[in-house]
Amino acid sequence: MSKQALPELGKNSLRTVLAIACAGVGWGHEIPTEVVTRMLARADGQSFQLVVRLPLSAVRDVEVPEFGPGYLDIETLEPQLAELATQWIVPFVEVYENDARLPPRLRATQISLPSDKSLATFDLAVAHVTAPVPANSENLIWDQVQFDVLLEYAAKSAASEFSIRPGLGHLAARVTTVLRFQLPGGVTRAYQFSEDPGTVPLDPSWFQAAWRFVQLGFVHILDGPDHLLFLFCLVIPLRRLRPLVLIVTAFTLAHSVTLISSALGFAPDALWFPPLVETLIALSIVYMALENIVGAARHRWLMALGFGLIHGFGFSFALRETLQFAGSHLLTSLLAFNLGVELGQLAVLLLLVPALAGLLRVVVSERMVTIILSALAAHHAWHWTAERWEVLALFDLDWTKAPVVTWILVAVAAIGAALASAWQRKGSRTVERES
Repeated sequence: MSKQALPELGKNSLRTVLAIACAGVGWGHEIPTEVVTRMLARADGQSFQLVVRLPLSAVRDVEVPEFGPGYLDIETLEPQLAELATQWIVPFVEVYENDARLPPRLRATQISLPSDKSLATFDLAVAHVTAPVPANSENLIWDQVQFDVLLEYAAKSAASEFSIRPGLGHLAARVTTVLRFQLPGGVTRAYQFSEDPGTVPLDPSWFQAAWRFVQLGFVHILDGPDHLLFLFCLVIPLRRLRPLVLIVTAFTLAHSVTLISSALGFAPDALWFPPLVETLIALSIVYMALENIVGAARHRWLMALGFGLIHGFGFSFALRETLQFAGSHLLTSLLAFNLGVELGQLAVLLLLVPALAGLLRVVVSERMVTIILSALAAHHAWHWTAERWEVLALFDLDWTKAPVVTWILVAVAAIGAALASAWQRKGSRTVERES
């Protein structure tokens, strides 16, 4: 540091101390519980522009200048706005063009009224952020106003592939980001996420969408204990490859039908529907475990087909917030998610089947192992059933408004009845042969 810089540093420090001493009370030094940020983006061929809006109260550890009975002194705060944006927003928002990170340029800052509607269109937003800040005569309260920032990035072409990582999770314990990207043709892509979504392609290609959803499907099956436990109960009694492939294929086809149907809007949107599906999924595990215990494992592919319809709705719930990342490739993304689920199932089976085979080679009774493992699965699933039933019981179900669910239940009941009948006929033939 040069000698000339030292006096200047002392002056700046003195100004800071005086500002703190003369300012009003400081705002929240504690991390807020929840903050909602809004972003509006556009690429015009020469630049990528981004408007960011967040509550001024989310910017912490800064003294708020006030006047009168607690009104925000905007005239005193205005010179600090650029520094606040540079400290709390600019370094954290990452914008990429064709995978190359673009350097940001802070173009303007603004203090907005709570009722401001300028983010309705991009042109209105830019005009608002670049306008003069409100006068002190507005008598604004500091924790009720919004802080707007306009960022600009030099871009090569409006046809480039742009992506963004919001990176504002440091503002609060939970940050919800609402993002809209205006394409050159006027189409708008809308996104909303409450956690760090990573780098988000704003107008994904079919390959980007497919790859993202393959990963989502793979991770979802590994993170879903109920789906894994159902798969475990399905394969416990199996020792040959052919029935294993048949059962997994039936389960795949069934859950693919209901997953895609639900994602396309052909499923009830009532609040009670997810708890109902989750309860039925838990019951499906109990049923399969009990079937293993009593030894009724014939025609298992039919049960995989019937219960797969219910599990497909469960998979679709994981897609409700992530389908926004599909862009214009909805069907491709759904098929990719299914592929990811199947890859996850295969990975589990590649570990599970050899482990079961190894276990059965070192124990005395194969039947006893099947009963013990199935009993443990039934125990866990029954607790899930009871917990989910308590949630479901809070809703007043109107079955006349749920034809899809009704038909699924009828189909599962019909499959169960067919299996019971087949098992009874088998028992009758066995008794006849013995007599």
